[in-house]
Order: sequence, then structure tokens, then C-alpha cells
Amino acid sequence: MSQEGLDKLKKELSDALAQRPVIAAAIAEAREKGDLSENAEYESAREAQGLLELKIANLQNMVANAKVVDSSQLSTDKVQMLTRVKVRNESVGREMEFTIVGESEADFAHGRLAATTPIAKALLGHGKGETVEAQVPSGVMKFTILDISL
Repeated sequence: MSQEGLDKLKKELSDALAQRPVIAAAIAEAREKGDLSENAEYESAREAQGLLELKIANLQNMVANAKVVDSSQLSTDKVQMLTRVKVRNESVGREMEFTIVGESEADFAHGRLAATTPIAKALLGHGKGETVEAQVPSGVMKFTILDISL
């Protein structure tokens, strides 16, 4: 993952941790309203707390296991994580450009393709000028790698 992606995860974790007191206050307020067995507000706040704790645990795990790739150590000989690749879809003759990133950073609308997708898996390890086939749900797609950059 990129340093930018790790920083984004850390900020998301920080924001989630900041929500703990808000939810605790909501639970305390709902608890003051009496009978907990029929208190929908209390149940809703407890459910929100459970979802928040799950989110926090997932984010903590992702941050703890993140491996930051130093882009200065990357080569443009082959497609790899954090490289920008320009390809031509041979089926439709359309050119596309995207950066191969980790799953947590993926955003296809902004040209960030997760390395776990069929297209990225097919491109990884191949060089400029090579044609690769990607098995996608709609069938097989052929791509020619036009350029690799950082």
C-alpha cells in the first residue's frame, strides 16, 4: 500500500475512535429512560456501538498489517503494485490508464485498480508491449500494455 493509503486508514481509525464517547453518551442517555427491554433507542445505540467496534477492530488490523511500498524502489520494467499502467482493451480498441493498488485504496472511478481484480492479476509481472488475457465474469478480455510509469 502507498503511504497515502496508510495515512488515510489511520485518519479513518482516528475518526472512528473519536466516535466511541459519542455512542457511549447515547447509550447512557437511553439507559436513563427506563425499562431497557422495550427501549428501542437503547437497542439502536448498542447496535451502533457494536458496528463501530467491529469497524475499529478491522481498521486496527489493516493498519497493523499494512506494508508501505516505497515508490522510489519501484521499476517500470514490469507491472507491479503502485505502478501506473496504460493499456488498450483489444476487444473494443479503447485505451485505459490506472494505478495498481491494494484493495483498501481501490477506486476505479479515480483510476485506482485493486491488485486482486482479474484485470490487475493478469497485468502484474508483464512488461510494455505484452498482450495479456484477463478472465472476467463476462468472458476473456485482451489487453496490450502500452506504457508503465510511476
